[in-house]
Amino acid sequence: MITAAQLRAARALLGLDQRALAALSGLSLPTIQRMEASDGVIRGNVDSLMKLVGGLEASGIELIAEGAASEVGGRGVRLRAPTPAPLAARPPVGED
Repeated sequence: MITAAQLRAARALLGLDQRALAALSGLSLPTIQRMEASDGVIRGNVDSLMKLVGGLEASGIELIAEGAASEVGGRGVRLRAPTPAPLAARPPVGED
Protein backbone atom coordinates (compact mmCIF):
# COMPACT_ATOMS: atom_id res chain seq x y z
CA MET A 1 0.00 0.00 0.00
CA ILE A 2 1.16 3.51 -0.81
CA THR A 3 -0.28 6.83 0.31
CA ALA A 4 -0.65 9.95 -1.80
CA ALA A 5 1.90 11.69 0.45
CA GLN A 6 4.42 8.88 -0.13
CA LEU A 7 3.84 9.13 -3.87
CA ARG A 8 4.44 12.89 -3.90
CA ALA A 9 7.56 12.47 -1.72
CA ALA A 10 8.94 9.70 -3.93
CA ARG A 11 8.40 11.80 -7.03
CA ALA A 12 10.18 14.73 -5.38
CA LEU A 13 13.14 12.53 -4.35
CA LEU A 14 13.51 11.40 -7.95
CA GLY A 15 13.09 14.93 -9.31
CA LEU A 16 10.25 13.90 -11.60
CA ASP A 17 7.17 15.81 -12.66
CA GLN A 18 3.85 13.99 -12.94
CA ARG A 19 4.24 13.47 -16.69
CA ALA A 20 7.66 11.82 -16.25
CA LEU A 21 6.31 9.57 -13.48
CA ALA A 22 3.42 8.56 -15.74
CA ALA A 23 5.87 7.58 -18.50
CA LEU A 24 8.15 5.77 -16.03
CA SER A 25 5.31 3.69 -14.65
CA GLY A 26 3.37 3.15 -17.88
CA LEU A 27 0.32 4.99 -16.58
CA SER A 28 -1.58 7.99 -17.90
CA LEU A 29 -1.02 11.50 -16.57
CA PRO A 30 -4.65 11.75 -15.32
CA THR A 31 -4.13 8.49 -13.37
CA ILE A 32 -1.04 9.90 -11.63
CA GLN A 33 -2.87 13.16 -10.92
CA ARG A 34 -5.84 11.29 -9.44
CA MET A 35 -3.56 9.12 -7.28
CA GLU A 36 -1.67 12.14 -5.92
CA ALA A 37 -4.94 13.95 -5.15
CA SER A 38 -6.20 11.03 -3.03
CA ASP A 39 -6.64 11.27 0.72
CA GLY A 40 -4.57 8.70 2.58
CA VAL A 41 -3.94 5.31 0.98
CA ILE A 42 -4.23 5.32 -2.81
CA ARG A 43 -7.07 3.15 -4.00
CA GLY A 44 -7.36 1.88 -7.52
CA ASN A 45 -6.83 -0.84 -10.04
CA VAL A 46 -4.33 -3.41 -8.72
CA ASP A 47 -2.50 -3.48 -12.07
CA SER A 48 -2.05 0.31 -12.00
CA LEU A 49 -0.80 0.24 -8.42
CA MET A 50 1.67 -2.53 -9.27
CA LYS A 51 2.97 -0.54 -12.26
CA LEU A 52 3.36 2.55 -10.09
CA VAL A 53 5.19 0.79 -7.26
CA GLY A 54 7.31 -1.19 -9.74
CA GLY A 55 8.38 1.97 -11.55
CA LEU A 56 9.27 3.71 -8.29
CA GLU A 57 11.23 0.71 -6.99
CA ALA A 58 13.09 0.33 -10.28
CA SER A 59 14.13 3.98 -9.92
CA GLY A 60 15.56 3.39 -6.45
CA ILE A 61 12.63 4.28 -4.21
CA GLU A 62 11.99 2.18 -1.13
CA LEU A 63 8.52 2.51 0.39
CA ILE A 64 8.49 2.38 4.19
CA ALA A 65 5.33 0.83 5.57
CA GLU A 66 3.50 1.88 8.70
CA GLY A 67 5.33 0.52 11.73
CA ALA A 68 8.49 -0.45 9.80
CA ALA A 69 11.92 0.15 11.35
CA SER A 70 11.37 3.75 12.36
CA GLU A 71 11.57 5.60 15.67
CA VAL A 72 7.93 6.67 15.55
CA GLY A 73 6.51 4.08 13.16
CA GLY A 74 5.20 6.39 10.42
CA ARG A 75 5.12 5.77 6.70
CA GLY A 76 7.76 7.19 4.40
CA VAL A 77 10.02 6.81 1.38
CA ARG A 78 13.76 6.76 0.87
CA LEU A 79 16.24 6.33 -1.91
CA ARG A 80 18.10 3.06 -1.80
CA ALA A 81 21.88 3.32 -1.73
CA PRO A 82 23.30 2.68 -5.19
CA THR A 83 24.52 -0.85 -5.61
CA PRO A 84 28.18 -1.11 -6.55
CA ALA A 85 29.01 -2.42 -10.01
CA PRO A 86 29.88 -6.12 -10.11
CA LEU A 87 33.62 -6.79 -9.87
CA ALA A 88 33.70 -8.06 -13.46
CA ALA A 89 32.41 -4.69 -14.69
CA ARG A 90 35.06 -2.68 -12.82
CA PRO A 91 38.42 -1.83 -14.40
CA PRO A 92 41.42 -3.54 -12.77
CA VAL A 93 43.10 -1.53 -10.03
CA GLY A 94 45.50 0.99 -11.55
CA GLU A 95 43.72 0.95 -14.94
CA ASP A 96 41.06 3.54 -15.66
